[in-house]
Amino acid sequence: MKYSFPPLADAEITVLVLGSLPGEKSLAMNEYYAHPCNRFWRVIAAVAGQPLPTTYAGKQALLSRAGIGLWDVVRGASREGSLDSAIRHETPNDIPRFIAGHPRLRLLAFNGRKPALLFNKYFQPLPGITYATLPGTSPANAACGFDRLLEAWREALAPALSTGEKG
Repeated sequence: MKYSFPPLADAEITVLVLGSLPGEKSLAMNEYYAHPCNRFWRVIAAVAGQPLPTTYAGKQALLSRAGIGLWDVVRGASREGSLDSAIRHETPNDIPRFIAGHPRLRLLAFNGRKPALLFNKYFQPLPGITYATLPGTSPANAACGFDRLLEAWREALAPALSTGEKG
């Protein structure tokens, strides 16, 4: 069994990005999106208009400044390797409870199709929340170029961040 990390989020987030389950490199390093070819942190830095941090603590601070939280739909699952398609026998995190504890949350952004499919398998959409399925930042989605990836993420996240930014 492989397990997700606790959420990275403070009480003031307006956006929650949901992945599926951390990959092998992330699990080994105990960091979200640790694979060097994953474009998540580059995308978030660009969307937030900030330089890309070089440390994990800096990346966490970037999320906090931008009002973005980070978590996974899956709490635990069987999976060989890192591919979402290999996830089996999953159990979900308690996302509705998390949402209830974050009253400023306005957008759930799925990092790829698999997290959205898993969310829809276990949960119903909640009123007052916008949902966006975005192109995955994983190296497995290499067919989606960085510019196209950034454009989709910026378009989805920018409206929710416009009033959620922290000084």
